[in-house]
Amino acid sequence: MSEEVQSDVKRFLDRLDERVAERLAAQGTEPSWIAARRQAGAARFEALGFPHRRIEEWKYTDVRAIARGDFRLATDADFSPATAARLTLPVEAHRLTFVDGVFAPALSRLDDLPGGVQLVPLSRALEENHEAVGGPLGRLTGVEFSPFAALNTAFMEEGAVLRLAPGTVVEKPIILQFLSRAGEAPVMSHPRILLEMAGRSQATVIEHHVGEEQAANFTNLVEEIILDRGAILTHYKLQEAPLGDLHVASIHIEQARDSRYTSFNLNLGGGLVRNDLVAELNGQGAETHFNGLFYGQGRQHVDNHTLVNHNAPHTFSHENYKGILDDRAHGVFNGKVIVKRDSQKIEAEQSNANLLLSDRAEIDTKPELEIYADDVKCAHGATTGQLDEEAVFALRTRGIDAQTARGLLTLAFAGEVLEQVDLDAIAERVELAVAGKLPERFNLAGLVETAAALNEE
Repeated sequence: MSEEVQSDVKRFLDRLDERVAERLAAQGTEPSWIAARRQAGAARFEALGFPHRRIEEWKYTDVRAIARGDFRLATDADFSPATAARLTLPVEAHRLTFVDGVFAPALSRLDDLPGGVQLVPLSRALEENHEAVGGPLGRLTGVEFSPFAALNTAFMEEGAVLRLAPGTVVEKPIILQFLSRAGEAPVMSHPRILLEMAGRSQATVIEHHVGEEQAANFTNLVEEIILDRGAILTHYKLQEAPLGDLHVASIHIEQARDSRYTSFNLNLGGGLVRNDLVAELNGQGAETHFNGLFYGQGRQHVDNHTLVNHNAPHTFSHENYKGILDDRAHGVFNGKVIVKRDSQKIEAEQSNANLLLSDRAEIDTKPELEIYADDVKCAHGATTGQLDEEAVFALRTRGIDAQTARGLLTLAFAGEVLEQVDLDAIAERVELAVAGKLPERFNLAGLVETAAALNEE
């Protein structure tokens, strides 16, 4: 490890030492297992350092903007209620809100949770019943999932815990809202999310990352999702972070027999974004659906890595990721499906399609299949291109000008993912965001708003 890298690692570990000293001064001792877990994370991170581009998994993503950043840790959750209201999704929901990683009770709504549902900030869960949380926490990712997961473990103190009792069906969505605040100095946060769903339980979780326009912070998220037999989870990750923000997420899902996990990974913001999603299909009848849409402009960099492990026979996975890139934006997609030995009668489909709106935009895509069983049905593919000029011409023959025709086709490209979204508020928000971010020559924001108004009538 070079002296420069060692210096970067040391700066983050110094922040950790400062935080530990503050925590112990405020509350005295803490459970030994928590301290041990954090120490293990710190040791692992110190040994690995930040990932570099000589590592295959990070070949196309340069994280020096993170490694060289001088980030502090937030100490309060002050945030303008008016700004929070403007940024919050207009969805009737149970809500847990964090500001730069600090729990914000004034912006949360937990008073009407149904029976069989536990939704609390991680700090409270550790105080009230740390032994029950300690078992599953870290069970999936440990500290070896990636250097960033190890770093998250070292700083682990806040986040969200959602636990559903057997047979519980949550009617309203659950929103985990992460607000990024513009301040004098950049801050970092390391949220930890634990979702445990017992047998036959059902829920919709919306994870929303958004913030003030001038914010330039670093979020390092680790999320562990455990689905028991027959559990059904629909998980929306709507990432609208300011363009100055840096965002890394490590999401790991463990699925038992007959469970179903559906992911909508929607990325619109952030200057540097990296998402790692790993699904472990451990029981027959388990299904995983990965749906993704990323839009990049300017010099945005969005990297999505997915991995589906078919560890049992008669399991199913379907993946559809689409990218739209303009200006000098750079997108990365790496999707891997592994069919383990004796995992017969599985089905796995994977698709990545990308649309380049600029000659300077770039996409690196790599779908992969590793199959160690012989009675399977697997397919994968990737495409990259520009708009179909014949389709543009067809729209022009119907009286639509060329600029609007190109914009409509771009929205239609995104719509292939959005039409699977059941929540209108999310679909409309993403559609309007994409229309608003398209080059001005497309002039579609007003057209989409008009169409939405006509639909309401």
